[in-house]
Amino acid sequence: MSTSGGDGHRPSLLLVDDDATLRERLARAFRERGWDVTTAGNHEEALAAAKRESPEYAVVDLRMPGRSGLEVVKDLLAVDASTRAIVLTGYGSIATTVDAIRLGAVNYLPKPADVDDILAAFARASGEPSLAAPETFEAPSLARAEWEHIHRVLADCGGNISEASRKLGIHRRSLQRKLQKYPPAR
Repeated sequence: MSTSGGDGHRPSLLLVDDDATLRERLARAFRERGWDVTTAGNHEEALAAAKRESPEYAVVDLRMPGRSGLEVVKDLLAVDASTRAIVLTGYGSIATTVDAIRLGAVNYLPKPADVDDILAAFARASGEPSLAAPETFEAPSLARAEWEHIHRVLADCGGNISEASRKLGIHRRSLQRKLQKYPPAR
């Protein structure tokens, strides 16, 4: 995917993620490739930035405190329908992928994603040829799906292990043991 043409055009990108470390790491990597990057940590910051200067591209985290990334995508596209948005998430599911695409996202990537992954996703969405081999969908293992579900419920409970254990129907100590494990390979 071309980042800047001979006319000196720098593509504009809005990065929306509540994880400041990830957001700034991605922003720096895009800037090093010649992109004009604006960052936001939540829905309100993202919408304010888009109203000031509508980005050509947006990378939006799905799960953030307050309003979700799906709402960010919907509202960004209400400001400017030509913005090409990609949704990033550590909690992927077919339902949220369908919702993201239905709301106007051009692609959906699991975290962790780096700049090359994001650029390839934008290129695939626009039909540009990619040097990468075509991707095939590999279903996550049962252990990985369980790990993601546990972390999703824990995030929904604001990190409260007792509340999460009640929602999951397991003992609090069992949940704590599961949380100490590393995520299973896909």
